[in-house]
Amino acid sequence: MSTEFRKVAFHTLGCKLNFSESSMLKNSMLEKGYQSVQFNDGADVFVINTCSVTENADRECRKIIRRAKRLSPNSVIAVIGCYAQLAPEIISEIPGVNLVLGTEEKFNLLDYINKIHSESPVSIFNREIKHVKEFHPSYSSGERTRTFLKVQDGCDYSCTFCTIPLARGKSRNQSISETLKVAQQIADSEYREIVLTGVNIGDFGKSTNENFIDLLTELDQLNGIDRIRISSIEPNLLTNEIIEFVAKSQKIMPHFHIPLQSGSDKILNLMKRRYKRNLFTERIIKINSIIQNCGIGVDVIVGFPGEKEEDFLETYHYLSEIEISYLHVFTYSERPDTTAITMPNIVPKGERAERSKMLHILSEKKKENFYLSQKNSVNEVLFESELNGQISGWTKNYIRFAGDGSKELENKISNVYLNSFENGLMKGSISN
Repeated sequence: MSTEFRKVAFHTLGCKLNFSESSMLKNSMLEKGYQSVQFNDGADVFVINTCSVTENADRECRKIIRRAKRLSPNSVIAVIGCYAQLAPEIISEIPGVNLVLGTEEKFNLLDYINKIHSESPVSIFNREIKHVKEFHPSYSSGERTRTFLKVQDGCDYSCTFCTIPLARGKSRNQSISETLKVAQQIADSEYREIVLTGVNIGDFGKSTNENFIDLLTELDQLNGIDRIRISSIEPNLLTNEIIEFVAKSQKIMPHFHIPLQSGSDKILNLMKRRYKRNLFTERIIKINSIIQNCGIGVDVIVGFPGEKEEDFLETYHYLSEIEISYLHVFTYSERPDTTAITMPNIVPKGERAERSKMLHILSEKKKENFYLSQKNSVNEVLFESELNGQISGWTKNYIRFAGDGSKELENKISNVYLNSFENGLMKGSISN
């Protein structure tokens, strides 16, 4: 079948880095004549970009493959990404799969796709992760207002619960000068905000003899972009220099997302995290001391092997007391080929679920308190979309706002007056 009549649909699981890479791959296919369609509309080619951080991601991958085949029985199905790197043989046994591409091979997706059809036997292209050393820049598309710019890939850490180093390889990046060229492409488009993303972005520069603060310094001078937001950054890599730079920058948003994972030093040690709780505390105190009303999100894992009730409560009370804005709560799940899967003192799944529920409730309280702390204040909002008949967007410090306004406000920045908290949002009036 000629390329120009082939419809392609992408389904992306997992992190923003995956979404960034899917966008790049889809755009390369569109440039060669493919037509992009929604997944549920059916397609000639389905590309499923996978995650393997949790057990649920694996199950979701299987479910999506089955759904694609029901929608278009004669379609070609390609499975790419982290799960494809870690478990290619397992994926190849799923009925309907034609192509499995690992971490490096997915960037040659178009070459592989053009050589197969729906009756082709399954093909696996997957090199050992130790040989994966190339960095492929990308940024997401599809939203008008913001894009996720990939600045780093891979991870040199060895956290005992994590499969990402096995799926993505060593830490690597382009030079600052090359990264700026991609950022300038974004600045020359209609996007107003760049979110810097990667596997371990604080490690930026390791492969080019540079560092993350130097990248921020250069991006801060970028014309054509109003906002730059830092995605998740490890506490041991979030230096005082970075925090102080964000405090004085008008372009880099007062918002951090920092993985803690546990408030117990005992559990942090079992996880092989590269910090103790007191360092995390120092970072939070430093941020709040020099950046007024900064939004701070925190990752935490519950139910890790060896986490006794008193360890969990230590984490719970610590998070209750520390000045943060919200939590991302993950329930520990066993992953093949990790050290943690061999550890004793497994926490029953029922207890994991109960602990997760407690932290989700705490997160909602933290979020409401943070939002209400901004009541009766004026904030700048970058408007993104309509929500329940109102126009919605985000403040600099990552508060979701919704108010009465026209669709013409989309992709514009306006001052808003925050006056109430309703259904997880701040409401108020929009300045003309």
